[in-house]
Amino acid sequence: MIQIARLINLRMPLVLASQSPRRKKLLDQLGFEFETMPANIDESLVENGHDPEKYVCELAEAKAQHIANSMMNRAIILGSDTIVVLNGQILNKPTDEEDARKMLRTLSHNTHTVYTGIALIEARSDKRMVTLQKTEVTFRELDDEEIAAYVATGSPLDKAGAYGIQDDFGAVFVSNISGCYYNIVGLPLELLYTTMKRFIKVLNQS
Repeated sequence: MIQIARLINLRMPLVLASQSPRRKKLLDQLGFEFETMPANIDESLVENGHDPEKYVCELAEAKAQHIANSMMNRAIILGSDTIVVLNGQILNKPTDEEDARKMLRTLSHNTHTVYTGIALIEARSDKRMVTLQKTEVTFRELDDEEIAAYVATGSPLDKAGAYGIQDDFGAVFVSNISGCYYNIVGLPLELLYTTMKRFIKVLNQS
């Protein structure tokens, strides 16, 4: 496997501010060595305005900042958050099964946008870089039986927009994607790699 850390000149620890198994798996896929720390922030403190790009970036940065505040040594903290937006409405994780069914009926036969914010913070210097990726996703028309069967698995309850595209029955709902697939999973890998490469270059020049 390519030594990513050596390729981008990463010389300090990397911390993923998340316990998400999906984001952990994607970082593993790139070959990064890292540790995970849960960023248990109160997301209600981040203003949920009408600008999903600003909102998702602020959520990602808040998660990274939460971990950076507890770090004394040099380390790069990676915070990330993913939201689903349909007709200007942000669909976060469903509150219960009925909410999940409602979300899926709303997404049925529509095109929505998935936004993922990425925030990198170097804990000691407080230098940071924040960016985002967006992907358009189109659902075919879903019937009530499919929706009920999917919600009964429990899988939609911990996912923004009440569906997952990876290793999940939710994949058969998607008829078209315009943009980065990994963004829908929860961590746009090309954007992460290029952003981290730029960020480390800035850190090493300072």
